[in-house]
Amino acid sequence: MPANETNPGAGGAIVVVDALLTAAFVASAVISAVVFDQPWKAVAVTVAVSCFAVGVVAFLWGYFAAVQRSRRDDIAVAALYFLVDGVAPRSVARTMNGLLAVQVTVGLVTAIVRSSTDGEPGSTLAFGILVPMLGLGSNGLWGALHGTFRPRATEVHGGDPPRRQDGSHD
Repeated sequence: MPANETNPGAGGAIVVVDALLTAAFVASAVISAVVFDQPWKAVAVTVAVSCFAVGVVAFLWGYFAAVQRSRRDDIAVAALYFLVDGVAPRSVARTMNGLLAVQVTVGLVTAIVRSSTDGEPGSTLAFGILVPMLGLGSNGLWGALHGTFRPRATEVHGGDPPRRQDGSHD
């Protein structure tokens, strides 16, 4: 059943997993940025890479599901991955895009703050910039499985593409 304003709970598990992994990332990245010592650096890298891996799986699953739906629905990339244009209820879109914004912000800030403590460029916290893949993948998966999209034009016209006056197809 596609999501709408009366059914904002559709796909709740995706939202919860995204929120829990984002919270784990924020906690590990902030603690690691403050302490910047073992084992916290290793924990932060492990959490960031795990979030990235989950995001890649969600992204591919969502992409595959969206391709299947694109046969009958008009799916735009921005609508799918940013849940805009009424694809998701406002509460879901706001929550998931907020989580994506947190992932981007914390990943960049912690990587920049601890970019060079020993004179060498780079930091283990730079792995945090991979985490927004979790948000993009979660958004895409939610949109592909539960989003509301307009039907393709061919579905509206009874299965045939619109014809020009000369009888040819557009």
